[in-house]
Amino acid sequence: MMRIFPALMAPLLTFLFTGSVLAQGIVPAAPQVAARAYLLVDATSGTVLAESNADEQLPPASLTKLMTGYVLASEIAAGRVSRDDQVVVSRNAWSQNPVFNGSSLMWIEPRMPVTIGQLERGIVISSGNDATVAVAEHIAGSEQAFADLLNKHAAELGMHSSYFINSHGLPHPQHLTTARDLATLAKAIIERYPEHYKIYGEREFTYNEIRQYNRNALLGEDPSVDGLKTGYTREAGYGLVASAERNGMRLISVVMGTDSPNARKRETRSLLNYGFRFFETDVMVPAGEELEKPRVWKGQADYLSVGLAEDLVLTLPRGKRRDLIRETVLQDPITAPLAHGDAVGELTLTLDGEVLEQRPIVALEPLEAGGFFARLWDMVLMWLAKLFGG
Repeated sequence: MMRIFPALMAPLLTFLFTGSVLAQGIVPAAPQVAARAYLLVDATSGTVLAESNADEQLPPASLTKLMTGYVLASEIAAGRVSRDDQVVVSRNAWSQNPVFNGSSLMWIEPRMPVTIGQLERGIVISSGNDATVAVAEHIAGSEQAFADLLNKHAAELGMHSSYFINSHGLPHPQHLTTARDLATLAKAIIERYPEHYKIYGEREFTYNEIRQYNRNALLGEDPSVDGLKTGYTREAGYGLVASAERNGMRLISVVMGTDSPNARKRETRSLLNYGFRFFETDVMVPAGEELEKPRVWKGQADYLSVGLAEDLVLTLPRGKRRDLIRETVLQDPITAPLAHGDAVGELTLTLDGEVLEQRPIVALEPLEAGGFFARLWDMVLMWLAKLFGG
């Protein structure tokens, strides 16, 4: 009889239980996270996988610099600012400004050459409060005007629970955001400005002969993590917005208000591992795939390919895709003329009796109206079908 040593029992039982859970498509409860607020979301589908207090307004500390970085990227993309721009460092932006005492700095100085490209890395990697002020003044003329720009972009992104007073995140009672808004912002950076997003994965940056290291410790410990930003003040605690990609699935994690750098790293790793372990994201119905080819009346052709205009992406518990039920309902009758993209029905996806997604089914090609006699004949056929219940 095979003997199993006690020391091996717990790992073996865990493995067997987890395998059984995955085989059944059952998702265990999210891990307990020691943070004031947190959120785990799939970056592609937008599905929230775990959350707590995700809509509570909290001080973001240096997580604010994600918003500053986003606005800077948008200004560069619009051609209003260049990475090669030389920036004049004011006394207000000088690293020796008493406002910055004891905080993260890039160590810029008046009359020392610095470019927008260097300042961007000083914001993202060194988390320099001085760098954010220099960028704010260069783009908007003043910190207040730049704060207005931050709030304008936040509103456009749908970050309705956020309000920014400054570019760096040093404490102010009105300077607040939420875990959900930060996840929205991270998704926008990743999707809209991929070249800028690469900077968030860089491990170190040197300026003024001072080498500084990215405070996101997961960058060096988990090869799937490639961003984004840490933050800390006494009021905010330790926060981290992170993103990771494994096997084509990208997750965004936000933790706010943990009690140490190790805690924010540990809790983030726990959330990411949970999401990747128990969920999968995939294209359930590709854009342009023919779902049906229904009869069309009064057109130059009798049949038309129909499908979805955009990929239908879902995040599901692992193993549950096979239980997904697809139902198509088409208009009756469908008549020409039809333009490419005209709605002709609806697709519904359900899982375990719950509707997960509904999308319009559209014409995948245009179909012009038929000639007079063809249309007349179809009208007769439609009338006969209706008369005899066909």
